[in-house]
Amino acid sequence: MITPERDNSSLALERLRMLLRDIPATGDSRIPTERQLAETLGISRRSVRRALEVLEAEGLVWRRQGAGTFAGPRPVLAEQEVTDANFTEVMEVRLRLEPQLAQLAALRASDSDIARMHDSLGRLEATEDADGRELWDSAFHREIARAAGNRFFLMIFDSMDRARHDDAWRALRERARSRANLAQTTLQHREIVAAIAAHDPVRAGEAMRTHLMTLHDRILQLTSLEALEDAS
Repeated sequence: MITPERDNSSLALERLRMLLRDIPATGDSRIPTERQLAETLGISRRSVRRALEVLEAEGLVWRRQGAGTFAGPRPVLAEQEVTDANFTEVMEVRLRLEPQLAQLAALRASDSDIARMHDSLGRLEATEDADGRELWDSAFHREIARAAGNRFFLMIFDSMDRARHDDAWRALRERARSRANLAQTTLQHREIVAAIAAHDPVRAGEAMRTHLMTLHDRILQLTSLEALEDAS
C-alpha cells in the first residue's frame, strides 16, 4: 500500500525540479520513465505523472507518444522543417526578433561570447563562396542570439533560421549581394559587435535593425525588378 508520504504530488514535483537541474534543457535530453522515476524518488507513479503534467505545462519538459519525456520545452517545429521560405515572412520575423536579441546580448554577453562573435565574423569575411557565406552568416547571428541568454528566443531564432536550408532563399540572398553590398554588410556586422561589446543595448538594437532593413530593401528591390522583367 502506498503511504500518504509516497502518494504526494507536491513532493514529487519538488524532487523532479531538483532532478531537472542536472539535465540539459535542450529539448532532446530524455529523462527516465515514470516507473523509473517513481522507484528512484520513492514516490508513487500517479504522483510522478501529475508532477510531470505540471512541468509540461510550465514548458520544463515535453512528452511524445512512444518516445518518452524530454527535458526542456518542446522544440519549435520539431517535426516540420521550414520549406518554401517566403521572403516577406522571414524578414518580418527577423526585424521583430533580432534587434531585441542584440539588445539582450549587449546587456548579457560575456567576453567569451563576444570573442565567438568576432571569430564567426572573421570566418564570414574570409569566405569567398555563397555556401560558406550562408553558413558563417548564420553562425554569426546565432552567436548573438545565444548571448541574449534566453533559450525560448534561441529556439524561435533557430526555427526562423531554417529558412537558410531553402535553395530558393539562398539563391535570392546571393543575387542580392555585390562587392559593394558585401563591404557595407561587413561594416554593419562590425558595428553590431562593437555595440554589444560596449554593452550599449540601444546602439546594438539600432545597428541590428539598420543591418536587417538594408538586407530587406536590397531583396525587395531585386524581387521587384525581377517581377517587372517577367511581366515584360
